Order: sequence, then structure tokens, then C-alpha cells
Amino acid sequence: MKFLKEEKRSHNCGELRGTDEGKEVVLMGWVDTRRDHGGLVFVDLRDRYGITQVVLDPAKEETKVAKDFRGEFVVALKGVVRRRPDGMTNTKLPTGEIEIEAQFASILSEADTPPIQVNDANVSEAMRLKYRYLDLRSSYLQKNLKVRHQLVTSIREALNEKDFLEIETPILYKSTPEGARDYLVPSRVHPGHFYALPQSPQTLKQLLMVSGYDRYYQIARCFRDEDLRADRQPEFTQLDLEMSFVDVDDILSLNENVVKHVWKKMKGVENIDFPRMTYKEAMNRYGNDKPDIRFAMELQDISEALKDSGFKVFDDVNAREDGAIKAICLEEKASEVSRAKIDKLTKMSQKAGARGLVWIKWEADKVSSPISKFFDDEKLKNIASAAGGKEGDVVFVVADTWSTTCNVLSVLRLHLANEFGLIDRSTDKFLWVTDFPLLDFSPEDGRWYAMHHPFTAVADEYTEDLLAENDKKYAEMTAKAYDLVCNGYEIGGGSIRIHNPKVQKAMFKALGISDEEAQERFGFFVEALRYGTPPHGGIAWGIDRVSMILTGTESIRDVIAFPKTAKAYDTMSDAPSLVDREQLFELSIRVHKATE
Repeated sequence: MKFLKEEKRSHNCGELRGTDEGKEVVLMGWVDTRRDHGGLVFVDLRDRYGITQVVLDPAKEETKVAKDFRGEFVVALKGVVRRRPDGMTNTKLPTGEIEIEAQFASILSEADTPPIQVNDANVSEAMRLKYRYLDLRSSYLQKNLKVRHQLVTSIREALNEKDFLEIETPILYKSTPEGARDYLVPSRVHPGHFYALPQSPQTLKQLLMVSGYDRYYQIARCFRDEDLRADRQPEFTQLDLEMSFVDVDDILSLNENVVKHVWKKMKGVENIDFPRMTYKEAMNRYGNDKPDIRFAMELQDISEALKDSGFKVFDDVNAREDGAIKAICLEEKASEVSRAKIDKLTKMSQKAGARGLVWIKWEADKVSSPISKFFDDEKLKNIASAAGGKEGDVVFVVADTWSTTCNVLSVLRLHLANEFGLIDRSTDKFLWVTDFPLLDFSPEDGRWYAMHHPFTAVADEYTEDLLAENDKKYAEMTAKAYDLVCNGYEIGGGSIRIHNPKVQKAMFKALGISDEEAQERFGFFVEALRYGTPPHGGIAWGIDRVSMILTGTESIRDVIAFPKTAKAYDTMSDAPSLVDREQLFELSIRVHKATE
């Protein structure tokens, strides 16, 4: 029998049911398992849709190849659907009530013994990445990539309904650093000159607004040469979106509708709330600007309760203009927090920047704390009470600069919530964080940097100060910027953009970018602003991060077909790799090896 040429695949391995009994079908796929039962061979045939059991008789000429079947062989089968015998139904499989009685069989491709077994949860990640093409056969990754596909499809549906145009922008572009390092691409026809792979299509999408394409989006590939972590890769995918004739509320409303469309279609969730919180409020209440609000344990400012305490550490911090004393309360867990756990939390706090960690453990029969020699039990209870603590609770206190205090308690808050199971993982919680600082001062460099990027619009009440180069106001200026947070992940970020060339020039000045440097890096863009630019703004979603949330995984690599390691290395293809000298010569490049 000639499969493929004469006999085409009629069904996949996940769709046949009891109602298909008696149908003649052709299946093709991989041998997942093979079992000899007396004179018959039972094969679980697998493709990306599922598994179907096939029964073959190797004594028959038409199916004798069954005796040669091995794991991961690619085979084709023709047979009849029949119900499994009574008591033999496999309730774990959607196809578990039927099997195929094979009439013809053929091996399409043989396979060596694979170095990893598909769907083996015990395989190390290093091996999974090296043999990614085998790991991608697993039901886990196939499910994740299907979810990712459905996410992008539903985003397109939602935006197309709102009259957006999907427009592609260049991958080879000009280097316009936005904070992270660029990946550079040498030009052969322009020796000594380089393209850059885009960190985002920021200036390009703004130029589309200048061009009159008032509703644009793109599923864009972006590249950043930066240190990696679980939710970051050197190349990533984002939903890039821009709109003209809008202000902040318009952008937020549009994105809320897209989220609702996606979550309804993919998770069946209809009622989603989108509370809003300023950057300052998020930092004060949760310690960071992307808080997980699925659990409480908010930071409490206890500076006033410790005023003139007589304890030098607290008094010194209270005397500082940038000092803060804050605390979090772990409720009803005093009996479960051992000294060993406290030591671990102290080391964690120090790693996050704290000089130390004060704790107050309030148990029924005693109050214990490393500062008990400075305060009696009653005072310790008062301190704990100021942080929302009561009998049975443990309170953790950090006294340092405002930024350090917030950061340390944010780290502790999330760690404690995970360790003690305080997070409600049955739901997704969204949050808009707004009114970010426009600028961030670097004491090391002695200059201001853009909190988001240099094209972000300042809040209206500070426009005149920015134009006047009033640097005394820089620290308090807020931006028309916003982040969309879900379950503690920043899944989207954007802003209203500067559309006035005078304001853009003032922003460059605030960032210490000279007119000459601005002309060299952004001259084409600044010139475009002079020819009639509408007010506009946008946002970018991290498709990889949203896919993580929808699939419930904690690693971004589990939602990317061919990811890289934490060192930006592809172990499957050994990339990056050396190239021939001839290639380098063509590009006018000479490589100098770093000395050890």
C-alpha cells in the first residue's frame, strides 16, 4: 500500500471517539509505546493532537512490519475503528474508548534510540534544551505553544475589530540605545557601519502615527543584549501598539477590552477588574512597581511609632530625609517560623540590600526579637501592633533608605507568600500602575535617565518646567506612563508620547543629550515631529510573559519553541559560534581575543 501518494491521513491521533465505530481511517504519527501481547502488537500512536491505540497482527503480510516498530518510528496505518472490549477503556485518554484494528501498516521513517524520552518529567533542562526538537514532541510543550498561538490569534481578533492595521517594521535598523545594549549587525556594503536589531519599534511606530496610520499594531520580534532571568530572553516577542488622538484613559480602556477578549476566549473568564494605583502608592504599599495583589501582607510605615525610640538604628533612619522604617506582618504563623527560617530571611534581606532584619515574634507565652534588650515586651507588642501584628503573628521590620526598605520588604513579602501558600493561584489579578517618575537620577553618573524612554510625555502640570529646563523640578516630575501588571508580572508598559518637537528637545536636554548627539542619534525622528504630529501613545505587551501566565509555567523557556539558556546560548545549535575568517574579511572586521 502506498501511503501519502495514494492514501492520505484521514484523521489525527486525538479526534476519534466511540461514535466513529466502523469507520475506515488512515493515521500517521510517532510510535509512543509498543507492546507485544501474545500474537498481537499494541501500539500507542502519537501526534500533536493526542494518542490513539492501534492493534496489529504481525502474522499478516499487510501488517508484518509491526514487529519492527520501535519508539519514535514514524509510521502510517490504515484500519477500522472499533470499540475497546468491556473493561479495557482508558479513561485517561480522550480516545480511550476506541482502538484501530490495523489492516495495512508501513514505516515512513526509522529512529535511533533517542537520548531523551518524550514526556519524561525527570529529564534535566540542559538535556531538554540540547535536544529541543525531541522535547517539543512532549504534550506539555505542545500545549504551551498552542496556547501561545491562541493568544496571538485572539489579540489580532480584538484589534482588527477596532480598525487597527498590522504593519511590519524593519529588523535591520539604526542603533538608538534605549537602556539595554543593542545587538549590532555589520554592513558588508558599508564597511565600518552597523545596523542594530531593534530593542523595540519605538521610533518607527511613532513615525507611523506621523504618517497618519492612527491605529497600528504588530507582533514584533525584539532584541536586547542584557543579563537574563527566568522571565527574560535576548530575543523576545511583544505586541506593539500605537494610537493617535488619545490620552491615557483611551489607551488603558482599549487594552482592558483586549485583555477581556483574550481571557474570555482562553479561560472563560468574563468579569475582570482593573484597579489603578500610582507608582508611589504601589511602592509604599507593596515595595515594588509590579505588585502581586493576589494576597495582602502590605507594607506598613511605622516610622512615626518609632520616633525618638532611643534605638540608634531607628533614630538615625528617622532623621534622614530619604529614610523609611517599614514592616510586613506574617499572620498566624509564629509557631511555624523557626530560628533557622529567620536566619535564611535575614541573609535574603542582606542580599537584597538591607544591613539587617528586625523581627518580632509574638507568641502566646512570650515576645522574642533581636532588639528585645532595647525594648521591653510591651513596647515590642506596640511596634508589632503598628505593623498590624497581633498574638500569633511575626512582624519583619527594615529601616534604611526608602528605596532599599521597599525593595527588601518586597522580596520578603513574595518569598513568604510562596513559602506559606498565601497566594490565590485560582485567579488572575490585574493592576494598572500609573504616574511613574519621568526621570531617574544616577548618583554614579551624576545625570538623569529616562524612567521609561526619552519619548515619554511629561504630565501636563510639569510641561512648562521641562521646557524651562527647571532642573529643581526634575525629581518630582511624573510621566504619562503606565504599566499593566498581572500576578506580579509586568506584562505591558507604555506611555503617551511627546509630539511637540520643542518638548522633545527639552527632554533630551534633561537627559544630558546635546543637540549634536540628538541630531546624530535621532535627527530623522526629531525632524519628522516638525511636519504635523498628532498626539499619540501606545503600549507593548510581553507575549512570552502573558503566555507564561496563561499556561501556568514559571519559566519563559517553556513557552518559546527554541529558547536560549540564562547565558544567551543555544545549546542545540551551539550558537553563538565562530565564523570563517573570510566572512569577517568581507565585513571588514578583525576579532581580538580577550586576554585572560
